[in-house]
Amino acid sequence: MAMRNGSLQGAYLILATRALGLDCWPMSGFDNAGVEREFFAGTQIKSNFICSLGYANPEAVHPRGPRLTFDEAGLLA
Repeated sequence: MAMRNGSLQGAYLILATRALGLDCWPMSGFDNAGVEREFFAGTQIKSNFICSLGYANPEAVHPRGPRLTFDEAGLLA
């Protein structure tokens, strides 16, 4: 339950920072044991995901992929 709740809190963090105009890159698939060893040694804290925050170089950011229109999405529901 704690991992699921931590993921939800991470989603709130991402929404809030994007609302403030920051860029966010949540990442999974990293070395959890390494992060816990470096930053949380001697505690019971476990890592769930890493989220980079900052301002991206606009020239290096890929454009957003295509999305369904409202009408297209409504047909699927």
